[in-house]
Amino acid sequence: MNSIQQLFQTKDKNLLSIFFTAGFPELNGTAQIISELGANGVDFIEVGLPYSDPLADGPTIQHSSSVALKNGMNLDVVFEQLEAIKETNTTPLVLMGYVNQIIKFGEDAFCQKVVDSGIDTVIIPDLPMVEYENHYRDLFKKYGITNVFLITPKTPEERIRKIDDLTEGFIYMVASSSITGAKGEISSQQIDYFERIKSMNLKSKLIIGFGISDNETFTKACEYGNGAIIGSAFIKALDKSGINGVGNFVKSVKFGG
Repeated sequence: MNSIQQLFQTKDKNLLSIFFTAGFPELNGTAQIISELGANGVDFIEVGLPYSDPLADGPTIQHSSSVALKNGMNLDVVFEQLEAIKETNTTPLVLMGYVNQIIKFGEDAFCQKVVDSGIDTVIIPDLPMVEYENHYRDLFKKYGITNVFLITPKTPEERIRKIDDLTEGFIYMVASSSITGAKGEISSQQIDYFERIKSMNLKSKLIIGFGISDNETFTKACEYGNGAIIGSAFIKALDKSGINGVGNFVKSVKFGG
């Protein structure tokens, strides 16, 4: 049982996950951001690997990746930073990146570094399911790593059922068929989508992301899923207030205000 599965055993409602890009706003801020998020009650943290050509990310997260890369962040550095806090960090971490990063780094080398960093769950948005089934499923299993699949309002039911069968942790339920970024309140069309997925009675936990930005949208998402991920809004808060503003941001999401 990995860290995310253990978390779900103790809590499976109103889970708050925060995404940030490693190396933003400062190269050496990763450990402090993780520490601040954990201290303020974030249930699990999604660490983004900065990438020059992200497919799923909107302008805010793209900007954070650009800054992180200019700061000198790369996979070697982020793994070094994560390994340094492995023994003291108690908040489950999820790593989010892209297939090309894995291939360029070396598949086995990447997986070993993930494990060495104390991480056992990854999100690779552009990993085709056929590639996962034919290759990456066995590779990840070899290292004890679980993969998170994404679904969107346009994902056919047959594919959703298959993803549910392949999932060992949670399904990342993308709230809209678009890139990341805050989009205001949750629309009636999104509610219809949430209700449709909820009615499917999937075995997997559902964590909702893309467009979740504040207490209102977080609370609404949690009515239909087990929790939600906030990314772009947190990146904006980091950009505005720095690491010192982490606590206030998390409290505003959890309690409003």
